[in-house]
Amino acid sequence: MKMALRQGIFAIAGCAVLALGACSDSDQPILMHAASQEREPDEFGIVPTKPLEMPDSLTELPAPKPGGTNRVDPQPRADVARALGGNPARAVAGGGADGGIVNHASRFGRNDDIRQQLAAEDLQFRRDNDGRLLERLFSVNVYLNAYDSMWLDKYAELERWRRAGAQTPSAPPEGQQAE
Repeated sequence: MKMALRQGIFAIAGCAVLALGACSDSDQPILMHAASQEREPDEFGIVPTKPLEMPDSLTELPAPKPGGTNRVDPQPRADVARALGGNPARAVAGGGADGGIVNHASRFGRNDDIRQQLAAEDLQFRRDNDGRLLERLFSVNVYLNAYDSMWLDKYAELERWRRAGAQTPSAPPEGQQAE
């Protein structure tokens, strides 16, 4: 009698846990769980800066601005604008779009509602690849599995560029990690 009661309690508790796991927010599926116990290096955690420079005269230095930018801080918007033939000063300042970049990027046409279209497609993709019940219940990262089919084969791409005659950097042999 006691054993049957104990088994019944465990069965009810197990059903309650599974029911709570099924009550997750299905409108916005989460593929990457920050609280997951998987700990891998974060390649975006280290941001390289430009080398420090000593000016000819210390009076040339601008007055410090709390919350302002440092001259050696990376400025990816300016770097992209410079690479695409746009105005780096305008890209850093924000505001309106740089006409040079917009014209170059839209030379083959553009879709005005691309952001809404991509958001809807990505939401549907995340819903379709939300992970199995126990993965959702235990907050397992399913991001890498979901997007696995979209990964670029770096060695095939490297070989494609080499066959096209482009100069490419050397790469470690396939199957070995770069140190």
